[in-house]
Amino acid sequence: MLSAHGLAPRRSAGQNFVVDPNTVRRIIAAADLDATDTVVEIGPGLGSLTLTLADAVRRVIAIEIDAGFVEVLRTRISDRDDIELVHADAMQADLGALIGSGSARLVANLPYNVATPLVVHAFDCAAITDAFVMVQREVGERWCAAPGDRLRAGISVKLDLVAHVEVVFTIPRNVFYPVPNVDSVMVRLRRRDDAPDPAERRWVGRVVEAAFAQRRKTLRNTLRAIAPPGHLDAAAAATGIDLGARAETLSTDEFRAFAAVLRDGT
Repeated sequence: MLSAHGLAPRRSAGQNFVVDPNTVRRIIAAADLDATDTVVEIGPGLGSLTLTLADAVRRVIAIEIDAGFVEVLRTRISDRDDIELVHADAMQADLGALIGSGSARLVANLPYNVATPLVVHAFDCAAITDAFVMVQREVGERWCAAPGDRLRAGISVKLDLVAHVEVVFTIPRNVFYPVPNVDSVMVRLRRRDDAPDPAERRWVGRVVEAAFAQRRKTLRNTLRAIAPPGHLDAAAAATGIDLGARAETLSTDEFRAFAAVLRDGT
């Protein structure tokens, strides 16, 4: 199909397409979809996942940035009224407006080079209740890395603020075209009922970014970028946080508590 339309996957855009139908069926089965669901798919490519999704749910909103793939996919879905194809950059798209009333779920093989900002953008939309997405293995493992894990990073904390994150299963590289250099994983993210409001998320995010900016340094040194030493000491005393520790050792709850005290004292 690619050859017939003069198209080719672009590695620079993270385009690796699932070409094994058994893998597509496995993803759909594990996504635990309902016939009444609305699903957002980002990066549908030529539609191998899109068409199978549409058979399982009420409505699919497929967002594709590549004009060539949009042209092919538009032809493939011309007889389907349950698939809405949107030619747009998903990072710039107003997901809430596309979804309309009600809620939606994100199911996608995310473009590898922008998977992390895309999933953050998706959870900025209150209508997205959960996500079941394919990403590079190390990316997925970093998303759900626990305190003390060598992969623990700022994104681990930021995602944990809004969602329960887990790696569900591994997908071997040989089910893709072109074959990537790494294996992939399916990651499930379920929005938390106790997620902070947007203002608190932004502030905690600032603290987290500062804390992880220089991984080898202690919190006392990294957090000086956002607060004077006296405020840091007061927040540490109030929360029991050791400023001599490194960022990757703190839990999400500890970051949230520390950020709250720090905000009130600055």
